[in-house]
Amino acid sequence: MKTPARSSGVLLHITSLPGPHGMGDFGPNAYRFADWLHATGQHIWQWLPTTPIGPGNSPYQSVSAFAGSPLMIALEPLVERGWLPAITLPEGGFDALRVSFERVMPWRLTQLRAAHAGFEARATAADRAQLQAWAELHAYWLDDYSLFMALETAHAGQPWWTWGEALRDRDPQALAQAGLDHGAEIGFWRFVQWCFDVQCTALKAHCNAKGIALMGDLPIFIAHHSADCWARPDLYDLDDDCQPTVVAGCPPDDMGPLGQRWGNPLYRWDRMAAEDFAWWTSRVQRALDQADIFRIDHFRGFAGYYEIPASSPTAQIGQWVPGPRRALFDAIGKALGPLPIVAEDLGLVTPDVTELLQHTGFPGMKLICFAFGGDATSDFLPHNYNPNCVVYTGTHDNDTARGWWDAAPEHERRYAGTYLACSASDVHWAMIRAAANSVAAMAVYPLQDVLGLGTEHRMNVPGTLGDPNWTWRFSWDMLGAEPGRVLGLITAASGRGPIAPLGLPARAKA
Repeated sequence: MKTPARSSGVLLHITSLPGPHGMGDFGPNAYRFADWLHATGQHIWQWLPTTPIGPGNSPYQSVSAFAGSPLMIALEPLVERGWLPAITLPEGGFDALRVSFERVMPWRLTQLRAAHAGFEARATAADRAQLQAWAELHAYWLDDYSLFMALETAHAGQPWWTWGEALRDRDPQALAQAGLDHGAEIGFWRFVQWCFDVQCTALKAHCNAKGIALMGDLPIFIAHHSADCWARPDLYDLDDDCQPTVVAGCPPDDMGPLGQRWGNPLYRWDRMAAEDFAWWTSRVQRALDQADIFRIDHFRGFAGYYEIPASSPTAQIGQWVPGPRRALFDAIGKALGPLPIVAEDLGLVTPDVTELLQHTGFPGMKLICFAFGGDATSDFLPHNYNPNCVVYTGTHDNDTARGWWDAAPEHERRYAGTYLACSASDVHWAMIRAAANSVAAMAVYPLQDVLGLGTEHRMNVPGTLGDPNWTWRFSWDMLGAEPGRVLGLITAASGRGPIAPLGLPARAKA
């Protein structure tokens, strides 16, 4: 679905939703939140990547660029279908406001295995036919992913390059034998992905019916230990032992003297270009199956990316290398038509990035929390925007608005207080109002900012691993009535939602 010419929405990852099963999922609370968005006049619900999480519980380091996270599958529908017995929580239950991944992950996978056993025992012929038809439609990624996960399970989670030469190098005979040896486990992972897609599709339909577009998130790089890298190692810069020779990251800057060494393998763009970027076209199509719009993380990497020698423990040594630039997006657009993409163009923006953004026509991003370190010419100040952008108070990688205020240098607080006419108590609403009143076509606010929460509620601190990153959740008690009322008023007054929430009298008839 298309969003209105002026629209706004909320950034909240699925895992941050309330619920009794240790983390948010596609269950009843997702529908309740969609209804809350509709009631406040919002037209966008932005998620983080919905692919399986990786090291440090990050959704940006996944074992698959195509699969959905098993942890997001709601258990209630599986009980309703008769595949899963009544759910019994572990002793003590789960933390309502934090995701304890080390407890939640094994428990949820146990529930999914029980549901698969129930499906095998009690599924109707129609259920089985639907799963089979879906699996055939998605075979282009599902076959490799389900075999990869089965082999990972058989090898106790060890990375694919340690599975023995035959499996590492995808010897056809070895793969055929693995398919026979691990047929039941392959069937489980196919079932899990089918459940994910069925539930994601249903939630998307509900949101769309309410006038809410889903905005997904597409990381630029993939993990070394991934089904994608194992299936097509020739598309990545790997040596004869399947190890990266160079890895992705960002160079040192004022925020980090060592830079950021992400460690992802880098693409062989020349080989992808020789196939007319077919892998990327499939990846984008998959993203659009699940969302109406999606953000591409680290957009500048398509213009030029930072290449770090794999032997270097930090990002201090590295070089900028040209990316695929226009050719990539021209090829995807030729195959799929106009692309509803938001480009994350933050960080080092060089002329080649600007040129690529202009060529594609994708809206870039503006963060109000970045606006107050300079003067009135800052690109992040609302009076300097052009309409073709998405404005945020902040993102998952930034502190909350209130947290930013509390930690900002005095001169930035003074400038922000003057520009926004605010103080510590209302800086979050002042930023939201400034974003809403700007000319930006879209405005998006993390739920933490709608609630006026402090730094202890931020989602992620870049360059760090593990708790409390990615663990934040809210409760319905935290939401209350007032934030929704104020958000609705701001949305209506700025022309981004229906005027009804303002309670204005109807115009008198002539």
